[in-house]
Amino acid sequence: MEPPKPSCTKIERAAYIDRRLAELYPETPVPLEHRDAYTLLVAVLLSAQCTDTRVNGVTPKLWAVADTPQAMTQVPVARIQAIIRPCGLAPQKAKAIAGLSQLLLERHGGLVPRSFAELEALPGVGHKTASVVMAQAFGEPAFPVDTHIHRLAQRWKLTNGRNVEQTERDLKKLFPREHWNQLHLRIIFYGREHCTARGCDGTVCEICRTVVPGRKRAVQTKK
Repeated sequence: MEPPKPSCTKIERAAYIDRRLAELYPETPVPLEHRDAYTLLVAVLLSAQCTDTRVNGVTPKLWAVADTPQAMTQVPVARIQAIIRPCGLAPQKAKAIAGLSQLLLERHGGLVPRSFAELEALPGVGHKTASVVMAQAFGEPAFPVDTHIHRLAQRWKLTNGRNVEQTERDLKKLFPREHWNQLHLRIIFYGREHCTARGCDGTVCEICRTVVPGRKRAVQTKK
């Protein structure tokens, strides 16, 4: 595959990145193990400030107790908290899981809603969590931006990185809508494997060296 020229535009860099990541990661399994939209929603909520590996180690124990909104509302918050403690922020997350499960029963017939507005109205569910559920449970085009994507988009000169909201808007403009759901996972996979927070500074990994070949200084990631 022909690499972009040193003087390439942002759109040309994005096109190369899209193609290269598709070559590296033709398959895009969802990193969080889940059974349906509800268990995915809970798993994504648990993943805040926690690794997917740790979440995947905890959720089987939670599902053994309750894996539906109906069952979860019968579990005391203290028991939920004890199970999910390894994920961190357990008091807030347990309260959110109990609260959203109750609201799913009261407002949505026990089903996870299929809209951003309704998802984001649930306790503990922000835009990123809603985006993951919309993309991976319902197949709706979305571009959830996590720390890996926010970091790599800056290193690849696809965004100014003011905040994750700006990064999401910029990436949506650069990449085809029909690629978003797989692409956001591919960027995460690449960020974990090759362009890590400490292992690359914008000058080390293959894609960084290819799309910004003349870079001499490390990139300081904006939060």
